[in-house]
Amino acid sequence: MKDIMTIVFRLTVSCLLAGLVMGTAFIFTSKAKKHNEHVNEQKVMFSLLGYTADQAKPASLALHEVYRYVVTDQQGLSVGYLVPMAGEDKAAYTFVAIGLDGAYLGSYPVALAQEEVSELGPRDQAIAAALGPEKTIRYADETIVVTNNGKRQAYLLPGEFPGFKTFIKVIMAVDQSFTVIGLEIMEHEEDPGLGGEIVQNYFKNQFKGKSFTALKKLGVAKVPLPDDYLKALDADKYGLTAADVAAVQELYQDKDIYALTGATISSRSVTNGVKGIVKKFAYRVSILDKVLAEQQIAVPF
Repeated sequence: MKDIMTIVFRLTVSCLLAGLVMGTAFIFTSKAKKHNEHVNEQKVMFSLLGYTADQAKPASLALHEVYRYVVTDQQGLSVGYLVPMAGEDKAAYTFVAIGLDGAYLGSYPVALAQEEVSELGPRDQAIAAALGPEKTIRYADETIVVTNNGKRQAYLLPGEFPGFKTFIKVIMAVDQSFTVIGLEIMEHEEDPGLGGEIVQNYFKNQFKGKSFTALKKLGVAKVPLPDDYLKALDADKYGLTAADVAAVQELYQDKDIYALTGATISSRSVTNGVKGIVKKFAYRVSILDKVLAEQQIAVPF
């Protein structure tokens, strides 16, 4: 009996130690994964803005994260934006509440450290504490406002939308007039060789340079991609100069998106998804800018 108890004790201790090791390894692995994902996203964002290893971003360039929330209370639904405040204190944030009709409802200082703002849990807790128990919040999306020397230069729009199979995750860059600067497909589960071709330059680069006016009426054309346009869309592969590319792209700026062969649904999903992200953002940012200006809320963008 004594031997059995000894064996049970040793097995229990071994299991506890194994669990501790596995748990510790999971925590460190999870943190490393999040760090790598963040580094990759940053690399993609700067690439969309035209900054690569060959052309480093200027020190004056800054990214300002804005988080949108849906707020529920006894009066119903409203929206709110967690925005950074201008000034020397880089860890100062304010939650700006806005009604569905665009009316200003109030602003609430949020106690949140700069290193915590990108973490959903701490961010939600800090906002909830600032708003009080009578309000509940639900995270909606994120926008990144890009400034250079303090002047607004562009917007980075992470987003997702339904694809042929599951959701397609993207990051877009648009300028101040909402013309598309670039599009990158971050995640998808479209069929290889068909819808999976949405990651190829000859498809995703069709969105570059599309004005907001063209974007709002953008459709999908089920005809072959013209050869000159194909080469311009993948200029590095075909050795085209920037001037050559600009001349060809000008011919197609107001054209619809040429569908991928055998993957019209995926092509239409990306087209409609991009349109939806930009149109909704343009509407929302105009309301936010109006409220910030009227209430004299000082932000760094």
